[in-house]
Amino acid sequence: MSLFKRSVVSEIMSHAGVVFSTLLVVWLSVLLVRLLGEAANGSIGGDVVLGLATFSSITALPVILSVSLFIAVLTTVTRNFRESEMVVWFASGLSLKDWIRPVLRCTVPIALLIAFLTLFASPWAYRQIEEYRQRYEQRSDISKVTVGQFIETQDGARVFFAEEPATPGDELGRVVARVIDPEWLSVVTAESARIETQENGDRFLVLSEGHRYDLKEKTSEFRLFDFDKYGFRLESRAEVTSPQAMRELAERQIKARPTEQLFRDGNNTAWSQVMWRLALPLAALNLALLAIPLGAVNPRLGRSGDLLMAGLIGLLYMNLINLSRGWIGSGQLDFGLGVWLVHGVFAGLMVFMLWRKLRIKAPREARRRPARTA
Repeated sequence: MSLFKRSVVSEIMSHAGVVFSTLLVVWLSVLLVRLLGEAANGSIGGDVVLGLATFSSITALPVILSVSLFIAVLTTVTRNFRESEMVVWFASGLSLKDWIRPVLRCTVPIALLIAFLTLFASPWAYRQIEEYRQRYEQRSDISKVTVGQFIETQDGARVFFAEEPATPGDELGRVVARVIDPEWLSVVTAESARIETQENGDRFLVLSEGHRYDLKEKTSEFRLFDFDKYGFRLESRAEVTSPQAMRELAERQIKARPTEQLFRDGNNTAWSQVMWRLALPLAALNLALLAIPLGAVNPRLGRSGDLLMAGLIGLLYMNLINLSRGWIGSGQLDFGLGVWLVHGVFAGLMVFMLWRKLRIKAPREARRRPARTA
C-alpha cells in the first residue's frame, strides 16, 4: 500500500474511533437517564436497567457506526484541504478519485458489520428487550413495590410506599397507598400486606389492620373506614390495551422478528422492515463515498457552511430511507423499487459531485476571449 493510502486509512480509522466513542457515550447517557426515569416511575424494574441499556445499545450501533464513518471521512478530506496537504498529493499525480479505494478499504468491513447487526444481532436484541419488559409486566403490583421508595403503578392511579416487615412472614411492613378511582381519591394505610390468590386465579393485595380515607373531588364529602383486612384486585399493566399501546407493541414485535421469518411473512409490514435492515449498510457505503466530494472545500472559505451542507444531506438521506420504509409498509411503494431507489439517487448525486470536483475549468479570461491565431 502506498504512503497516501496508508495515511488516509490510518486517519479515517482514527477519526472514526473518536467519533464513535463520543456518540456512544452521548447515547448511553441519554438512554440511562430515560431508563432510570422509567425505573423511578415503576414502568420498569431497577434490576433490568443495565440489561436494557446493553441490548438497546446493540440496536443503536448500526446508525452510530454509519454516522461515525460519514463524519470520519468528511473530516479527513476536509482537513487535507484546509491544511493544503491535498496540494502535495495533487502535485504527486493523485486526484480526488484516488480517495475512493482507501475509503472503501475502511468502509466495506464496517458495512459488513452493520449488515450483521441489522440482519441478526439487532432483532435478537429487540427480542431480549421485549422479554425483559414482558417479564416485568407479568409481575404483580406488590412485586414492583420497593421498600423505602414511592412506586407508581397503572399509570399513576396507584402509588405505594412500604416499610420493612416487622413480623416474620409478612411480605411488607407498614404500607401507605394512594388510589385514584373515577369518583374518589383514597388514601389507605395498613400495618402489613400480603398477596392472596383466589380459586379462580384472581390475585388480591390484602392489607391488615389499617384505615382508609376517601375524599370526593370538588366536594366536601369525606369517608373514613377502619378495617382488619382490606383487599383490592391486582391488575397488570399488560391488560391496558389502548390503541397507542397496541401500535407500539406491534412495532416492537416486528423489530424483534428474525430476518428469515420476515421473508416468510411476505406482507407489506415485513417487507418494510427488511428494507430498513438492508438500507443501513448500503447507506454507510453511500455516505462514506459522498463525504469525499462534500469534504473537498476551498481552504480560503469558511468551514461552517460546508459542514452544515454535509450534515443536511446526511439527515435528508436517513429521512428518505424512513419515508420509503413507511411507504412500503402502507403499500404505496413496491419493495423492489423502494429497496434501492434512495440509494440510487444518492449514488448518482455522489458521482455528479465527484465529476464536478474533478472537472478542470479553463481560466476566466481564456473563456471570455478566444485564442488568437497567427
